[in-house]
Amino acid sequence: MAAQILTLARKAEARVLPAAVVSGRAFDEAARSKFWRGASGRRYLHSVYSLVECPPMSQANYLLVGRAADGSRQVLHIASCESDAPTLNLARIRQRGASLGANEVHVHFLAETDSERWLAACDLRASLFGMLSAEPADARV
Repeated sequence: MAAQILTLARKAEARVLPAAVVSGRAFDEAARSKFWRGASGRRYLHSVYSLVECPPMSQANYLLVGRAADGSRQVLHIASCESDAPTLNLARIRQRGASLGANEVHVHFLAETDSERWLAACDLRASLFGMLSAEPADARV
């Protein structure tokens, strides 16, 4: 019996959308979502909003992102909503985003408990540490 050596490769994550879907509403929804991968390898689905269009939210994780004209994205800040008041959370997100120069907010709504939100935020911070190290030390500047 002959032995064969196999190597495992990661599958590319590119999604191909059918032409019928691209022309309709499903394309808008696909363009408004983004997966971010944590250090653990887990993927987290985020809804993408502009800083101005971001809705009030009570319990969620979010990434403040600077998107360049060429489409590249840089994560500037990762946090969780702290208040039970959705409008207060929105005000904090917009203030922090404006101070960092963010123009997008990527919101992860799927973590249901405080511990799940904390683990997801830590996983993403560990994965994106290189980008986040440029963040100012004093968050209240």
